[in-house]
Amino acid sequence: MTEIFDNIRSIYRFTLPCEELADYIEFFSESSAEATHAHIGNDRFTVKMFASYTPTIWINLGSAYHLTMGNTGYTIPNGKDILIIRDGTVERHNLPGDYIFTIKFFPGGLETLLALNQAKMINQVVDANEVLSPALIQRIRSADSFENRVQLLQQFFAGCLNRNKQQDHYIQFVKDTIACYEAGSFQYNVNELSDRLFTSSKTINRYFNRVIGISPKDYFSILRARTALTALVLNKKSFAPDNYGYYDMSHFYKEVTRFTGKKLTDQRL
Repeated sequence: MTEIFDNIRSIYRFTLPCEELADYIEFFSESSAEATHAHIGNDRFTVKMFASYTPTIWINLGSAYHLTMGNTGYTIPNGKDILIIRDGTVERHNLPGDYIFTIKFFPGGLETLLALNQAKMINQVVDANEVLSPALIQRIRSADSFENRVQLLQQFFAGCLNRNKQQDHYIQFVKDTIACYEAGSFQYNVNELSDRLFTSSKTINRYFNRVIGISPKDYFSILRARTALTALVLNKKSFAPDNYGYYDMSHFYKEVTRFTGKKLTDQRL
């Protein structure tokens, strides 16, 4: 299965975080054996995901699985929990009986909630015990349902947020810049954004590299491609590339190929 092109959410249970955490956590999810059997059957399969710079924690409640990041492979054994930043293409090789609980953060969410800088974790497979306490992870494992795992983590993260009430200036600046870029239909370059935000392009570059670990130009390229490609897959007839800052369909096709490594003409849309 391939992210965006295929509905990878069809084999998981998903829930959004509570309103208090909605700016920092994108979602919680958990493997569903029933949904996997319905959509995949009993065969081995892979889930391929593209760069998003969204920190992701995978709590492995099942058997070992194999992970490929770029050109490097990792075997994640039973009982091993990890965090990755999703700074490139990631492919998880699964069995139908896999059982993984996921916490996916927005960029900057780790720093706000856990005082961790994601830029320092790029291109790594980080032991989740370095991010969450072993005692908390054990409580997550021992919880008897997806709902109880989510409730436990939301209570924990809400407590973290209350202890860190003063919003980090760098994180808020990056969030405001992303919002401005999206509000401008993905049209603005960094210089235009700096004018609108009454700052300098050097400041925007410095803040993005500090909080996310990537230049604003590269991050916006990923964000735009993800958003536009998702819109195309949802409704090909109504898709217009200029709504997302592309000159024409040819420009959009080239960016999708650069982002996914796949040609749109080879996909069934």
